[in-house]
Amino acid sequence: MKVILANPRGFCAGVVMAIETLERAIELFGTPIYVYHEIVHNRPIVDRFRAKGVVFVDSIEEVPEGATVLYSAHGVAPQIRDASERRRLHAIDATCPLVTKVHKEAIRYAKEGRRIILIGHEGHDEVVGTMGEAPDAIILVESEDDVERLDLPPDTPLAYLTQTTLSVDETRGIIAALKRRFPQIVGPAKDDICYATQNRQEAVRELAEEADVVLVLGSQNSSNSQRLAEIAESRGKRAYLIDTHHELQEGWLSPDDTVLVTAGASAPEDVVESCLDYLRQRYGAIVEERTIREEDVHFPIPLELRTA
Repeated sequence: MKVILANPRGFCAGVVMAIETLERAIELFGTPIYVYHEIVHNRPIVDRFRAKGVVFVDSIEEVPEGATVLYSAHGVAPQIRDASERRRLHAIDATCPLVTKVHKEAIRYAKEGRRIILIGHEGHDEVVGTMGEAPDAIILVESEDDVERLDLPPDTPLAYLTQTTLSVDETRGIIAALKRRFPQIVGPAKDDICYATQNRQEAVRELAEEADVVLVLGSQNSSNSQRLAEIAESRGKRAYLIDTHHELQEGWLSPDDTVLVTAGASAPEDVVESCLDYLRQRYGAIVEERTIREEDVHFPIPLELRTA
């Protein structure tokens, strides 16, 4: 078996920052410590922190008054911050700066009196947080068909924003559909889809051409990981999204396959290495790492934790 190991893969700067923030908070404040939603969308990471005494909650009311709560990398709506203040919580913000950028854009466009078309997936933590910044001004669309169904007066001032973890190709089509229907629409000066999402998609898009099968290490609720598998499938490849190699099933792989291995932006490198070790032992795999783009982005943890 030949294995092509995609690079870049795995942790992005926002995920590294969020994980380091939680680790530092545990050092400083001990456990239990509470996290609103999953710190990142990755089951092995969440399980490891849960074993350390971290409590993940889906409602801020689940956090005892006066306790420490950490906001995940996907960000939260202002209503959650207000609820934290009412409960006298010590809130630590681990929101990815690229998500914060989208929040600020939503606030700015709403203040300008624009209706905002948010391209994203309904129910995703990031989308919920962004829509909370201007709930009366934002309309969510998920596809070009949704764009065609929009019923807005022709002279409506419009702007669009995107979830940071979407497929570049799919989003490009939706933005083009918006501009066709609403020529007056404006958008951010710089693409909202994060650099890491784009780079990992670019690597799969290019390297999948050489592969028979694509393995994406990542969780089912990870939007950016789902997009990697979809890109591979769109190129006619069999693609499997798995948390660890233990989920591999008989018949998915053959000894003479060329297998592309990558990982979503919230998947840890040790699960990648474990998967490679399994492929070496089971199929005698020879691994070749292929770098498509270099990354050197770093986001610091919150100031209060750096100086504590």
